[in-house]
Amino acid sequence: MEDLTTPVRKQHFFDVSHLQRYLARKSVVSNNDTLIVRQYSCGQSNPTFLIQTPSESYVLRKKPPGMLLPGAHKVDREYRVQKALFSAGFPVPQTFLHCTDATVIGTEFYLMAHVKGRIFRDVSLPGVSAAERSALYVAAVEVLARLHSLNLASLNLEGYGRGPGYCKRQVSTWTKQYMAAAHKDIPAMNELSDWLMGNLPASDNEVALVHGDFRVDNLIFHPTEARVIAVLDWELSTTGQPLADLAYFLMPHYWPRSLNVTSAMGSLKGIEGVPSAADLLSVYCRCRGISSALPELNFYLALSSFKLAAIAQGVYARHLLGNASAPNADEFDQCVEPLAEVALQLAQRSLPGPAEDRLFRQTARGQAVLQQVKDFMRQYVLPAQKEVAEYYSTHAHSPQRWHTPKVIEDLKAKAREAGLWNLFLPAVSGLSQLDYAHIAEETGRCVYAPEVLNCQAPDTGNMEVLHLFGSDEQKREWLEPLLRGEIRSCFCMTEPDVASSDATNMECTLHRDGDHYVIRGKKWWSSGAGNPQCKVAIVMCRSTSQDVSNRHGQHSMILVPMDTPGVNLVRPLTVFGEDDAIHGGHFEVHFENVRVPVSNIILGEGRGFEIAQGRLGPGRLHHCMRAVGLAERALELLCRRAATRRTFGKKLYEHEVVAHWIAECRLMIEQTRLLTLSTAHALDTQGSRAARKQIAMIKVAAGRMACKVVDHAIQVYGGAGVSGDFPLAQMYAYARTLRIADGPDEVHLSSLARLELRDQLRKARAKL
Repeated sequence: MEDLTTPVRKQHFFDVSHLQRYLARKSVVSNNDTLIVRQYSCGQSNPTFLIQTPSESYVLRKKPPGMLLPGAHKVDREYRVQKALFSAGFPVPQTFLHCTDATVIGTEFYLMAHVKGRIFRDVSLPGVSAAERSALYVAAVEVLARLHSLNLASLNLEGYGRGPGYCKRQVSTWTKQYMAAAHKDIPAMNELSDWLMGNLPASDNEVALVHGDFRVDNLIFHPTEARVIAVLDWELSTTGQPLADLAYFLMPHYWPRSLNVTSAMGSLKGIEGVPSAADLLSVYCRCRGISSALPELNFYLALSSFKLAAIAQGVYARHLLGNASAPNADEFDQCVEPLAEVALQLAQRSLPGPAEDRLFRQTARGQAVLQQVKDFMRQYVLPAQKEVAEYYSTHAHSPQRWHTPKVIEDLKAKAREAGLWNLFLPAVSGLSQLDYAHIAEETGRCVYAPEVLNCQAPDTGNMEVLHLFGSDEQKREWLEPLLRGEIRSCFCMTEPDVASSDATNMECTLHRDGDHYVIRGKKWWSSGAGNPQCKVAIVMCRSTSQDVSNRHGQHSMILVPMDTPGVNLVRPLTVFGEDDAIHGGHFEVHFENVRVPVSNIILGEGRGFEIAQGRLGPGRLHHCMRAVGLAERALELLCRRAATRRTFGKKLYEHEVVAHWIAECRLMIEQTRLLTLSTAHALDTQGSRAARKQIAMIKVAAGRMACKVVDHAIQVYGGAGVSGDFPLAQMYAYARTLRIADGPDEVHLSSLARLELRDQLRKARAKL
């Protein structure tokens, strides 16, 4: 905080020796202490000073000198509320004393602790990563919700404010303050005052402790953590409607980019990592346990802008009087009229509310990361689609197509720097499966988005296997470089010579020979094997030494470096004629007497199916939520085409059959999303084994839904839909493959039927 101070300004100078003697009498400092006093450049209302002794630091807040507006600069109220809040454990600086004797330093003042941490004078929070920026905003709105949840009686602040009718009093108070400070007539301010008084909320009875000036620059954050350690500047605090506080905090989200109240306080539109107003509203409402439906939000936003305009007018008035605290007080008259005009626009339009209530909501961190992913997708990932497509078109017949293009590598570096890396793995990201499910949906909108975040299959499944079942040595050699994105991997399970939908048919063998295992067999559909960075495969083999009577105890998983002699990439397979080079292709791989150390076995011989169940649960969930994202994108394309193309004298959507397709698509997407989120919740709360039934359901439902939605979109596009000019053909290839990959629909339906019969029989026995 010291770098935010200046020498004491002339108009606020006081005799430091008087202060030293007073503090010594109060036993705050010793008689021999020398005080160093500097003034904070912030503090537009009550001058604020850093007081330093050889051993301690304090902060002093005082009334400004000269003629003051009535009811303003009540430092006694600041002292009272901070003292009560500190006693209750709320993050505020500890207060030491309140002095009403104006002979000490010229005006009334109080002294509090100097809290060391981070203060951001710019609402865009420069100098931090996008991930931290998101977390800091979530932390701020969480502490605001905590403030509004405090009990006034337990704080002994029942008489601190006037209770119900807060909004009417606020309009009246700030109208009077503005009129007392106005140096010229501003019609927009008069119009706004009239609108606010004529549109007061129908119910204005809620009473909570409100800060009155809750902004990012009135918060001190922990030096290294996304945590608020002190809330400052309680001059405007009172009791009343808490939503007014919330709207005041959210104001910059609704301002146009052209509006800047000061050099540090402007619009938050387009700032990477800042959660949307809707998401912050959702976090706040969930923390307080209230409904997220806030129909009168526009009133509170207009009131907040009106209040800030009146404050700005007051700051400028103090500049004219020569007793302003802020060195830039002369700039504040320039923002009064623009603030009023923006407030009028907010007042007269409907605003998007908080994110809709869902049955399966994310944690606060999950919501913040999701918003960051959405922003990152919009700003970086989606705009790169044309360049990525051109790369693969240019190198379609060249070995270069198997390499990851530089544009994607650059995006990966940006994502890692922003903290959007390995989000799929709860132990690394701190996200739940439910949190990540929403994120996976977002990445499903772009074919290469998962790779940008290091969340691409099959690497995610392989990393989960190594994280859950790998030895320390295996983790060091393979998991850690995979998590860093330095290498890629593939998974070899399906075989060309047997019906691999029954995994026990596998013929690829694993035979122990001294300190090595020898692997012989053929695999195909080994996704990602063509990428030059694919350095290791997890291979599912049948162990020749295991008990043949145990069908699910014969198989093992083993790590095979791709450069091991005998590992041969035979050919890339095609999906509807395309080799899917963007995902590293899908290869047929032969293992001809491949020898690897015994230490490469994962978990132990005969544990392959046990590992597979742990691997496939989250992986199938991720595929299904990406399918939901893909379907949303396809429906967007469908609707866009239906709204712009005409046949037989009317728009396509005006044909009943197309309108019905649109409706059916929405039904299918919503049903699948809810089912998949329910499965994510089950994985978080019950684990993979208990969620087998739900996993089987989503695997069938998501593939079918995505195929149907994309098929409808293709039909609306006609010939263009199956061309390379639009992404629908590629989308269909993915969706159709999903009905086979990780087990065909029919296998999952059979499993689902068995599980359902089991549950029904249990119910029947319970009734008997």
